[in-house]
Amino acid sequence: MLLGCATYGIFFLLTVQCCLALMRRPQHGGKIANNRPALVFYVIITFVLRTLSVSANAKYTEMIWIDLRNAPGGPLALIEDEMAYPINILALSTGHVQEWFMQALLLHRCFAIWNWAKYVTIPMITLYLAMIGLSVYIQVEASTGIAFYDINIEPAYLGIQVGLNVIYTILVAYRLLDMRRKMKEIVEQYDSRLYDTLVLIIVESVMAYTIFAIVFIVAFALHLNAITTICFLSIGQVQGIAQLIIIIRAATGRSYAHGYWSTRPARAPTTVAFAEEESTDDHIARL
Repeated sequence: MLLGCATYGIFFLLTVQCCLALMRRPQHGGKIANNRPALVFYVIITFVLRTLSVSANAKYTEMIWIDLRNAPGGPLALIEDEMAYPINILALSTGHVQEWFMQALLLHRCFAIWNWAKYVTIPMITLYLAMIGLSVYIQVEASTGIAFYDINIEPAYLGIQVGLNVIYTILVAYRLLDMRRKMKEIVEQYDSRLYDTLVLIIVESVMAYTIFAIVFIVAFALHLNAITTICFLSIGQVQGIAQLIIIIRAATGRSYAHGYWSTRPARAPTTVAFAEEESTDDHIARL
């Protein structure tokens, strides 16, 4: 529970910082993303859902070791039968709904980068709907009072989560690197550090959650209940932190490579004419 509270504290601070960042202009003079209201809504709703989940888990922890410590079987029986208490159903359900919002944001970024191509959107939406279906099934199973560690479909649900994150990372990174290659073919002296920085941001943000989720899956499959509990209490905050870091860096302009604007070489003369130039900030806004 201590690790969960620590990660929640980080999540809370980043949430405040993210809201403030979305309310002011980036440091490098770019414009704030046009979808700022949607991002503010996302930040607030995920924070509320995570707060409810953490609060419910904290309350049940108090019940285990203080309020109900003299119950038959002691704290161990309360831990094993946690889903028999509605407060834990609340914690599980709010955590799952938060996951729906976080994955939806990932999908939106991916689809925007790929210009809503059907061969990308259809498979990803299918996986997303499968994840929601398994999530609902898990919540229904939990509401019957079954022990959380006995819900056999949980590893499949976690596997789809990790799969969506990995596929998202590969698709977005490939698309950005392909855009960088095409720009270099058109303009020989094109400064590609922006695309390199964006790829690094995406990979770095997803890596922490992916590693954490894989540990969770392995621990759950091997019935290592102590490790599973630690991961369960923190995994929502870890993914939320990764998402907030991307939003903060994009909103404040820190997604640009260091010194990008001050050290950019002059554009090489070219006879290529563009009907409409898409600004760098538009690339950032999509992420």
